Amino acid sequence: MSLSHDPFWPRAGGWPAFDDLAGDLDAALLGVPAWRTSLSPTGAHETPAAVRAALARYSPTLVGEALDLNEALRIVDAGDIVEPDGAEGEARTRARVRELRERAGLVIALGGDNSVTVAVAQGSAAAGLVTLDAHFDLRDGVSNGSPVRRLVEGGLDPRRIVQIGIADFANSVAYARRAAEWGITVITLDEVRRRGIDNVVATALEVAGAGGGSIHLDVDVDVCDRAVAPGCPASVPGGLAAWELRALVRGIAREPRVVSADIAEVDATADTDDQRTVRLAALCVLELLAGRVG
Repeated sequence: MSLSHDPFWPRAGGWPAFDDLAGDLDAALLGVPAWRTSLSPTGAHETPAAVRAALARYSPTLVGEALDLNEALRIVDAGDIVEPDGAEGEARTRARVRELRERAGLVIALGGDNSVTVAVAQGSAAAGLVTLDAHFDLRDGVSNGSPVRRLVEGGLDPRRIVQIGIADFANSVAYARRAAEWGITVITLDEVRRRGIDNVVATALEVAGAGGGSIHLDVDVDVCDRAVAPGCPASVPGGLAAWELRALVRGIAREPRVVSADIAEVDATADTDDQRTVRLAALCVLELLAGRVG
């Protein structure tokens, strides 16, 4: 369906290419369409394009501040990594993220499945990690279920990892014990609701930021209730509400030490006709940007 045109109602997205805008940047969007190691059949490699298209359904306006993100921030779209799966693909992703970080304060990676977290976090030289995820992602092997374990084995201090939204009936005792043994801070789904968004954000940034250095944010959309994220293969009923995810993303993105983020686990080919999951992922992009202006 074609979108209406109104010169007084600008649309989000459609940002210039990385090479078309000189100087320092506030944010760079990068597609990382990984999918080949997913534990569930997925069309997640179709998602970066779908999210870009969905961005045009929104305005870049923060109503409370009467502020246009397109005017307040210098944003570029750096295109997609070609074949980001496998060792060579991850090497290309790390190199591209490093290149973008030389000019951009925040790199936003559009997955793809959750395996993208490894290369993006390593490319941004993150010293701390915050995940919004129903799952520990501490599995053995190489898959979308193993990025946190792989980052720890790659040198990330597990005491600077915070996992928010970990859900009952979506994990195993073995991986819960692994998280505890490694000293990972786990804030369960129930805790998020008991403690509130602001308290959880403050704890996450304190733990992930301890000792200095930068922080990576992993936004696994399957942390949400399946009613709002049916396009996530592993989402379950009773997860976070859309507003809770959006509030967590914006709150964490306000921290300047958060220099990279990924939005993962959305399968655009499995979404509903109204594209509610893809549209939520697009809103997460805008919430990350909104965090950069306060």
